[in-house]
Amino acid sequence: MKNEQANIDNIYKLDGRVPILKAIPFGLQHVLAMFVANITPIMLIAAVSKYNGIAFTNIDAARLIQAAMLIAGIGTLIQLFPIWRIGAKLPVVIGLSFTFLPIMLTLASKDYGYLVGAVIIGGLIEGFLGLTAKYWRKFISPVVSGCVVTAIGFSLLSTGINYFASSNAYPTGSIQNLSVGFITFLACLLFYCFTKGFIKQLYILFGLVFGYIVSIFFHMVDFNSMVETIKTLGIISFPKIFAYTPKFDIGAIISVSLIFLVSTAETIGDTTAICKSGLNRDIEEKEISGAISCDGFISTLAGGIFGCPPVTSFSQNVGLVAMTKVVNRFTIMFGAIILILAGLFPPIGAFFSTLPDCVLGGCSIIMFGAIIASGISMLSQCKMNTRNTLIIATSFCIGIGVTQVNAFFDYLPSIVKDIFASNPVAGVFVISMILSLVLPKDKDEKEIKENQKQNE
Repeated sequence: MKNEQANIDNIYKLDGRVPILKAIPFGLQHVLAMFVANITPIMLIAAVSKYNGIAFTNIDAARLIQAAMLIAGIGTLIQLFPIWRIGAKLPVVIGLSFTFLPIMLTLASKDYGYLVGAVIIGGLIEGFLGLTAKYWRKFISPVVSGCVVTAIGFSLLSTGINYFASSNAYPTGSIQNLSVGFITFLACLLFYCFTKGFIKQLYILFGLVFGYIVSIFFHMVDFNSMVETIKTLGIISFPKIFAYTPKFDIGAIISVSLIFLVSTAETIGDTTAICKSGLNRDIEEKEISGAISCDGFISTLAGGIFGCPPVTSFSQNVGLVAMTKVVNRFTIMFGAIILILAGLFPPIGAFFSTLPDCVLGGCSIIMFGAIIASGISMLSQCKMNTRNTLIIATSFCIGIGVTQVNAFFDYLPSIVKDIFASNPVAGVFVISMILSLVLPKDKDEKEIKENQKQNE
């Protein structure tokens, strides 16, 4: 009976058991897809952080990295297997969000306590927004969701290309970095083209492993950092809890809470894309509610207990689902377990952190492109009448366009710059949402009737 239940074909189904030895590689693939991006925000924040006037040490940074991995694993488990109404019951992987990075850097440089206090309050707001989604979800139309998903993909392109051209061993854009990135990319494609069956869907993992081996010969892998981390934290170590007393500043809370609203839109876009591209169906209201509430309450937990910045659904993993169609919760659960172990066993996290950026970039450009494709697919299912065309064109032009002009926000309030200057998803969401609410729908209906008459 157990053998009948544990079937490799279940990787393409939301529920059902998969043989453990075959499930683990798929879970590992999800971890590798997001690992560097998950710890990068905390590394950047730790570099400028002060607490009670004292700058963070390398040990402080290492402990926060531990906490980031642990909380990503716990949050992913809850998204996969909800507690009450918290969690989407979808193949959602969560981690630290780049969306919050600008405001987090500002608060951490003043005092880390302000960061912790703002995350606690902002997370609670997003959590309760999730629980009440049925009252406001109807205002977010399919064209808005499609715009947000597409914008998420576009917003990640520079990250993917930057990874592709970077490593700690050579300057950005060096021939060595580009060569390893291209070899990794080529390995993914060749593995996908020349393999069959379920093994074909491990092409991202194969590319990462092959690229990692190649990068060793290019002297890109720094094992010394791995040794130093182990010396500092030991073999087994639990992240330090309640290390930072929250400090509450109304300006910080408002700024962070506004960005939590943007993160809510991203989560809607990510989970919608997962359902569209992975499950071939529309997302349900309870899934949106569970996903948003999980992101919010886990962010509060992460900030209050471990001092972590906010978490959200990871678009990299949405792209992975879109490309592989592997949506099985039992399978992705092993990725969450690996993240938790990486948070409890520093050597695991230290090993993963040696993965060069260009290797990750060689895989990321495929996954990020898949998100754009998912967004375009969603938009193609919306009627391309004048109203929807105006929403799409205007939101992309303004939301993405303003991020390309450095001086655009020079005379605007700093809070506007913090939210929109480096985050095209925020601008696209706000513009598309406003237009969706303001533009009259009766014209839309008249056009449909006129087109029907013409076709007759």
